[in-house]
Amino acid sequence: MLYAADPVWEDADRGVWLYQGNCLSVMDRIAERYPEGVFDMIFADPPYFLSNGGITCHAGKMVSVNKGEWDKSRGPEENHNFNREWLARCQKVLKPNGTIWVSGTAHVIHSVGFAMQQLGFKLLNDITWVKPNPPPNLSCRYFTHATETIIWAAKSEKSRHCFDYKLMRQMAGGKQMKSVWEFLPPRRAEKVFGKHPTQKPVALLERIVHASTKPDDLVLDPFMGSGTAAVACIRAARRFVGIELEPAYVSLATRRVEESHVLA
Repeated sequence: MLYAADPVWEDADRGVWLYQGNCLSVMDRIAERYPEGVFDMIFADPPYFLSNGGITCHAGKMVSVNKGEWDKSRGPEENHNFNREWLARCQKVLKPNGTIWVSGTAHVIHSVGFAMQQLGFKLLNDITWVKPNPPPNLSCRYFTHATETIIWAAKSEKSRHCFDYKLMRQMAGGKQMKSVWEFLPPRRAEKVFGKHPTQKPVALLERIVHASTKPDDLVLDPFMGSGTAAVACIRAARRFVGIELEPAYVSLATRRVEESHVLA
């Protein structure tokens, strides 16, 4: 199944396709081919617009937060316009009952939530991801940043979204699962082929996938990065389409997917 052009990696039998390119143009082509939508779920980890000369702490050392041109802020209005652009395309390629999860820090997530409301998404939950061992704040002028927010939304107010309540309750020890989740950062084994500066733990993505999809559902990640969502989908027996602009990260994601296929 080809969605826009030749993928850089595919396994059609097991339902995994990886694309290198601009997610806006790739999703435009997908929307042309599937005007009623094709994806059951989308996970997106968009730029946080943090690469503007700041510092942070990594492994006990002061390091720059600059991640690349793709993460540089263009000002609040342009950043918001970009969020509206890619979210509008995600909305088009979602099935009528599909949902989207978007992660971010305070620098971007409020814009994402506002853009969703402007576009007519139905906001379902905001998940607070707590990081047990966050890096210290070196300036000692702020609280230590220990959380990220993940917004879960349905395509429209009419959507009848998928939610595996029974499984989530089971995972929560027989109680309703709360919207505050604690996960450690990616383990060393998840970085053996290299790492992405905003890489998410596989366990976090596995919970998201299991919560809002069924086996063989089709998932999209328009900012694929190191391919964590792809790994989670392979483990959960879901089909996956990933799009990534940076060739180096496409290569990293491909190696992780190949390993996951061997282990699955």
